[in-house]
Formats: sequence, C-alpha cells, structure tokens
Amino acid sequence: MDSPRRTGTGAEHRAPTPAVLAELLGAVAGGDRDAFAEFYDHTSARVFGLAVRVLRNPALAEELTQEVYLQVWTSTAQQYDPALGSPIGWLMTLTHRRSVDRVRAEQSATDRNHVYGAAHLGRDHDTVSEEVEQRLDEQQVADCLGTLTDTQREAIDLAYYGGRTYREVADHLDLALPTVKSRIRDGLIRLKNCLGVNTDA
Repeated sequence: MDSPRRTGTGAEHRAPTPAVLAELLGAVAGGDRDAFAEFYDHTSARVFGLAVRVLRNPALAEELTQEVYLQVWTSTAQQYDPALGSPIGWLMTLTHRRSVDRVRAEQSATDRNHVYGAAHLGRDHDTVSEEVEQRLDEQQVADCLGTLTDTQREAIDLAYYGGRTYREVADHLDLALPTVKSRIRDGLIRLKNCLGVNTDA
C-alpha cells in the first residue's frame, strides 16, 4: 500500500461532521485510498497543531504527523469504535500519546547522555533544571514566532494552534488560498531556521 500523503497540504473544505469522518474512517479501514486522502485533508492541521504544542519543534511535529497517519492507514482505522468517542477525539488521543512517547524517548536519550552528572545532583536541583530548560525552550519558540511577518504568524496560529483548515484561514484573513499556503510554508521554514532545526530534504 502507498504511504500517507505529505504533511502541509492542509484541508480545502470546511470540517465535516463527526458522522462523515466516522464513515471515512470505516472506508479507510477497508483500504480506500480516496477516503484516506479526504480524511487526511480534513484533520491533518489539527494533528500537526497538537504535535507542535507537545513537541515544540515543527520538524519533529511534521515527522510525527506522518507517523500518526501511517498508523491510521495501516492498522488503527480498523480499531476505531464510534461508541468510544468522535473521530477527532480519537485521532487527538492517538496523536497525544505518540507525542508524549516521543518526548519521553527524547528525554531518555538526553538523560543517558547526562547519567554521570545526574547521579551526583540532588533531585531538587534536577527538577529546577528541567523546569528552567523547558521555559527556555518555550521562550525560544516565542522569540522565533516574533521574527515572522504578521500574516505568517497569524496564519500559522490559526491553522496549527487554532485547528482551522487552510481554506478557513484564507477566509478569515481575506486572502487567496495559494497566498495563505505560501505564507504558512515560508513561516514554517523561518521557524525551523530560527530554532536551529535541520531543514535539508
């Protein structure tokens, strides 16, 4: 089977009802590629937005979004039970779990690199250090957002933090859809560069 489509395309239609999304998931479970593409278009911005909020790294969030949809395509869609919640709620839960797992894995790798030092520091010091490091990371993201143009920053905020489709962002900003897509793409590239993330393909 083909792998999921690339992130960043965005949805070009207003969000469908939970019933429609549930129907699409059922078709995806049966191997319907067109249904998968439509489900992806309607939900990928929200998945990416949640991943960014947890990981605080656009490049890792893109990678994790791909992993989520690959999981949906290959196996998880068959496990969806409408009785347990809406398709979006289910997808957000899946995304959050994978994001938290990624954070823990990254933290474990960092911890292994600092095992000797950690063994000689008190727990109170460790807790304070972790909190300071997290606040510095958050401040770096905030500082980098400040380097974007007003349009780039607002478009990214609406799409990836507000969970709106690219079409809805275009309507809200009264801009053409291709312009919004271009602003978001350019903004994400500037964010990656500012954060020191490798953008090589």
